[in-house]
Amino acid sequence: MNESIAPDLHGKSVLITGASTGIGAAAARAFARSGCKVGIHYNASRNRAEEVAADVRLAGGQAHLVGGDFTDSATVRRVIEEAAAALSGIDILINNAGGLVRRVPVGEIDDAFFDEVIDLNVRSVVMATGAAAAHMRRAGRGNIINVTSIAARNGGANGASMYASAKAFVSTFTRGMAKELVKDNIRVNAVSPGVITTPFHERYSTPQMLETMRLTIPMARLGTADECAGAFLFLASDALSGYVTGQIIEVNGGQYMP
Repeated sequence: MNESIAPDLHGKSVLITGASTGIGAAAARAFARSGCKVGIHYNASRNRAEEVAADVRLAGGQAHLVGGDFTDSATVRRVIEEAAAALSGIDILINNAGGLVRRVPVGEIDDAFFDEVIDLNVRSVVMATGAAAAHMRRAGRGNIINVTSIAARNGGANGASMYASAKAFVSTFTRGMAKELVKDNIRVNAVSPGVITTPFHERYSTPQMLETMRLTIPMARLGTADECAGAFLFLASDALSGYVTGQIIEVNGGQYMP
């Protein structure tokens, strides 16, 4: 059954990086309900990616798995090319792959940690955008949606300053690419999740930390990955957001109101 809020997405090819769990997985399922062909990128979680692919097919979408470590630029480019070949192009790219890596205070940041955070959260977005934009340019249109974070606005906390700074790059890069690629009929926007109950926080945040965060949210609860999915559909749909580019949609329960 087609439950799409954006019928113009039907038949479009969408590649979602980091789609085996959390926000990426929820986005994959939402695009499947819109009748899209969905490229599901994963790194280590092949089994979880298979589960997402099964859900995509059950919802009526086509699914293609493509694996690779996004800290490596050559791998990023290879993933884009494999997905484009399997999906007959890339109409929509969701740059969702990223991670905090670990919480490290500034005095303990070394070159290896710095490079790992930047490679995963910054370099991967730049390389994926460049590779996907080439396919979109040939097609005459496209949509790129980056995933930033509320941490880009507030600087993060508890050893997350490198992650927050990397996401601030993504936010600024979104605006820069929106200006650069508009002449190619490619829109570039971003979704900025707040505190969302995903494996990200299971890995990096204690229950006490999450409760402290919850108390700062006007809605008085944490968000879910599914509650982020609608923002991706809105930004990917030319019918719904054709005059929107260079924007960042905050999905955070009111925790931050720019």
